Amino acid sequence: MSTNHSNKSSQTFKLLLFVIAIPIILIIILIRALNGGGTDPALMTTEAIEDRIAPVARYNLVEVAAADDANREPLNGEGVYKRICFSCHDAGLSGAPKFADAAAWGPRIAKGQDELFTHAIGGFNLMPAKGGDAKLTDDEVKRGVVYMANQAGANWEEPSAAAPAEEAKPDEGAAPAEDAKPAEEAKPEENASQ
Repeated sequence: MSTNHSNKSSQTFKLLLFVIAIPIILIIILIRALNGGGTDPALMTTEAIEDRIAPVARYNLVEVAAADDANREPLNGEGVYKRICFSCHDAGLSGAPKFADAAAWGPRIAKGQDELFTHAIGGFNLMPAKGGDAKLTDDEVKRGVVYMANQAGANWEEPSAAAPAEEAKPDEGAAPAEDAKPAEEAKPEENASQ
């Protein structure tokens, strides 16, 4: 009788193992079939992974001498557009009105030059101040705005280039630095601490 009982118990264990193992094996086969049989080793190389997680754009930051910007000729409206504005306004990125699109520029032109100048110089919505080029002068930005608005149907006059600032000259009546007398040293009063 004990043999019967041990046979039944071993058969039950085998049946239970079979019932659990078959669905697990089927699930594994199904997952492999849906995933294409596993991961391609070529996709798991360090180079492939770095390519997939690399930033979309790379910036090459270099120092530019301030003297180069001080000595450059002021840009006209078209020059400003070609230098920075085209990057968003050609494609209409981030809600920017497309270049020469009268329908998109019409409501903006109706608001007037001053408001457009304020937005372009100080930034507006997703547009950074001066279109992201801090080296542009306010007058250059204004010329860029006028150029784009005129291409869309406005008839605004482009602001003229500002005259370069004259170098500051020392006052001829002022005494030269070497003749100036040094200031007297401050002396504490004797009774000040009491």
